[in-house]
Amino acid sequence: MRFKISAALAAVLMTAGAAQAQSFVRPDCQTILGPPALRYDTPEHARWYQRFWTGHCDHLAFCVPGSPNWNEIVGKLLVKGGPSERAAMLPKACRLGQTIGLEWSREKTIRKIDTHDLRDFNTTLESSNDTLKGLDKVEQAARAKLAGR
Repeated sequence: MRFKISAALAAVLMTAGAAQAQSFVRPDCQTILGPPALRYDTPEHARWYQRFWTGHCDHLAFCVPGSPNWNEIVGKLLVKGGPSERAAMLPKACRLGQTIGLEWSREKTIRKIDTHDLRDFNTTLESSNDTLKGLDKVEQAARAKLAGR
């Protein structure tokens, strides 16, 4: 009985944290991602996910704060792509950030996207002359990682 109460309490706490989780995401991405329906494995998973978006470590062990972080990357992509690409680029970048961030922030032993992958993704985005094509390349690479290829 004690385990069931603890498990139920943990589920409620993680769901409550998810309800507030999007507050650290860029406002323009918040409107695209909508109300959070995110599921975290642990409270630490939620904090690492926040680190992915903001660069803030929130007392996470072995965390290096700062750049790059996804809020910053989206901003750079919007500048690089210019106003003509904004409508197509913003939703793609926001959703991609959610996909990559949720996986990268998982426990090291189970995640399929690691920090090395994040560096590669960032290099691809920075070196691409066409921001939408760069996002497509990163999305393909991330999906391949998630599929276990």
